[in-house]
Amino acid sequence: MKKYFIQKAPFVVPTTDGKVIKEHIGLASTGEQRFSAANMIAPPFWTEPHQTPQFDELTIMISGKKQIEIDGDVVVLEAGQTLFIKAGARIKYSNPFPEESTYWSICIPAFSMETVNREEE
Repeated sequence: MKKYFIQKAPFVVPTTDGKVIKEHIGLASTGEQRFSAANMIAPPFWTEPHQTPQFDELTIMISGKKQIEIDGDVVVLEAGQTLFIKAGARIKYSNPFPEESTYWSICIPAFSMETVNREEE
C-alpha cells in the first residue's frame, strides 16, 4: 500500500452564493476525519452567516483579501498571511472587497456541516 496520495479530482462542494469550494482532503472527498484541506475562491462582496465551529481552522491567503469577524473583533487577512482560529469562536467570513479572494482552509478535525454550527440569517 502506498504511503502517499495525489488528489487529482477534488470534491466540488455545491454552493448557491457564488463561492467555489474544492475539498482536496476531508470527509466529503476522501473520508479523512482527522483534518480537511480545501481551496476556496470567494467572489467580490460575498458573505456567509455567523458560525461557531467545533474544529480549529487555519486560513492561508493566496490572493485578494478576506474579512473575518472573530468573537466581535474584525480582522482583514491579505495575500501571504495566515490566520489560526480555535474551535468555539463565533466567526463570520466575508469578502466585502471588489476583487475575488483565493485561500486555503485547513480544519482540524475535518470540516462537517454537523460541527460548523452555522446560524440562520
